[in-house]
Amino acid sequence: MAVETRIDAGLPQGVGRLSAGWKVFILAAVAVLGFGVFAYWYEVSNGMSVTSLRSTGTMGGATWGLYIVMVEYFIGVSLAGVVIASVSRVFRIVELRPIVRIAELLTVASLMVGLIAVVIDLGKPIRGIKNMLLYARPQSPFFGTFTLVAGGVFMTALAYLFLGGRRDAAQLAEVPSRLQRFHRLWASGYIDSAGQRERHRRVMFWLSVGIVPLIVVALSTEGLVFGVQVGRPGWFGSLQGPDFLVLAAASGLANLVVLSAIVRRSLGDWNRLDADVFKWLGRFLLVASAAAIYFMVVELFTLLYATPSNERQLADSLLKGTYAWIFWLSIGLMTLGLALLIWQAATAKWRIGTLVVASVAISTAALAERYLTVIPSQTHATLLPYDTGSYFPNWVEFAVVAGLFAFGALLIGMFMKVFPIIPIRDDIVPIPDEEVEATNA
Repeated sequence: MAVETRIDAGLPQGVGRLSAGWKVFILAAVAVLGFGVFAYWYEVSNGMSVTSLRSTGTMGGATWGLYIVMVEYFIGVSLAGVVIASVSRVFRIVELRPIVRIAELLTVASLMVGLIAVVIDLGKPIRGIKNMLLYARPQSPFFGTFTLVAGGVFMTALAYLFLGGRRDAAQLAEVPSRLQRFHRLWASGYIDSAGQRERHRRVMFWLSVGIVPLIVVALSTEGLVFGVQVGRPGWFGSLQGPDFLVLAAASGLANLVVLSAIVRRSLGDWNRLDADVFKWLGRFLLVASAAAIYFMVVELFTLLYATPSNERQLADSLLKGTYAWIFWLSIGLMTLGLALLIWQAATAKWRIGTLVVASVAISTAALAERYLTVIPSQTHATLLPYDTGSYFPNWVEFAVVAGLFAFGALLIGMFMKVFPIIPIRDDIVPIPDEEVEATNA
């Protein structure tokens, strides 16, 4: 039966409308972002000396600091989003369909913030980008990371988000609104016919199949940036690539859980974002966090058992030295998160609030672990006869990083105001032919 479609109450999910709460959120995020931009302008104007970054060795500091930590963290977070979206489509996991677009958006936003953090760390970004184009070595992990993550994963994830939204955009383009032209542009001539739906399904399926190995290769290369550096105790090793992937999966899934819970409360969509959605996410997160703890334990035992003196000095700095409080905090938070997940799985009672608490703990632990991956190997146990160094971020670096978080939050928040973050198929109400004819008459 031919039908005409109508979207109830105009655009769904609050698209195109700003409540008082949303205005407060946008103003707060813009204020934090503005302060971050000011801090970065201050840094560019006065040089990197206004940060806590210093040369390793003679200056006893770290050249890779909080900015590189955030690069590793945000690029890692991007892993879970598009993988969950791909898995749900390839294996037709119906329960995960409501969060597919949330996952895709998390990937795009995280990659954007992570790539911006790379540019910020350069000090003189224009010269750095120019020199990369002129002198880059394709066999270098740095080159592979930048091209695969920036040119490959980011563009593929963006295309994935665009193609996945065309059908909804075509439906929204029929609704008179201030965003109608934007929705028509996104639809790009899509017609919801049987033939186009089948072509769209095939394209999304093969894109889902292809994007997962691309992400695995790209993020493994990110781990190789550290793993192939033989001059730094704690970095050189074959576990860096797999460890990066596992911790990325745990942190990404944790952030996806938190973002889905925020969207659920913001939209008040208790039916579509129900307990089944979070049950699937919780199971995936349980496996990823258990694997992350396994890698953390294996790496620790490797440092402690029959290692050279430099490696043992690095282990001592983690266990009882300068970085001990961060190390034990990360272990405690990861264990707490895993214990909460195991308890929910054992009792078969997945509570969203408890899952969010576990996710926050795991995400914070992953961020601390990224810090411990980047910093201690630069300040402690160097192979050359330099004194032990020190590094802790100052207000400039914290302000810039806060601005990065605010920028990512703004990207997601503003997206929700121009396009439904949950697929709207269930919001479309079919109108029988008789009612259409009566209306036209």
